[in-house]
Amino acid sequence: MRYQICVSGAASGTTVQSSHQLAFELGKAIAAGGQTLLTGATVGLPHYAAMGFMSVADSRGVSVGFSPAASYREHVATYRLPTREFDYINFTGMEYVGRDVHLVRSSDAIITVGGRMGSLHELSTALESRKVCGVLLGSGGLADYTQTLLQHVEAPGAKDVIFDTNPARLVQKVIEALEKKYADFVDDGMDSHISARRAGRG
Repeated sequence: MRYQICVSGAASGTTVQSSHQLAFELGKAIAAGGQTLLTGATVGLPHYAAMGFMSVADSRGVSVGFSPAASYREHVATYRLPTREFDYINFTGMEYVGRDVHLVRSSDAIITVGGRMGSLHELSTALESRKVCGVLLGSGGLADYTQTLLQHVEAPGAKDVIFDTNPARLVQKVIEALEKKYADFVDDGMDSHISARRAGRG
């Protein structure tokens, strides 16, 4: 399967300055694994992850942005958000809070790098939604407080959150957790049915 992995992180602030290369490496690792990258189609650390993803020329994956805007014009002119690093942008029209929920609920897993309150919202939504969650330690902000937070605030799936200091290793651990989660998944054969129909038409 090609999993949809969300990278969540600060759009601005000190962690963008200190951890942008870590976010870039997360994006590269997701691309190298042939997975789909989901971000909030925003600036800062998610943008660096999208840039890292696009730097892998032979990737089989796709970069998808979930915009708070309702249209391309609003995305660029009102929110002043990037477009170049995405294969597709979902214009949610939900502003930032609604966009966050749509983004996380559309993901198979979420990885937190750095992060402020918006990232906390995404992480809590992911935990409540029983998504696979990874946290990049050493990236500052929310990421480095998550272990302490989960020790003091009860949350579903808290014991299953994956922590690591290495971006590529963290992505691999997240993919392994997804493979375990979907181990009982059985292909419905839709691709083979489509191929058979097309062959019949020929």
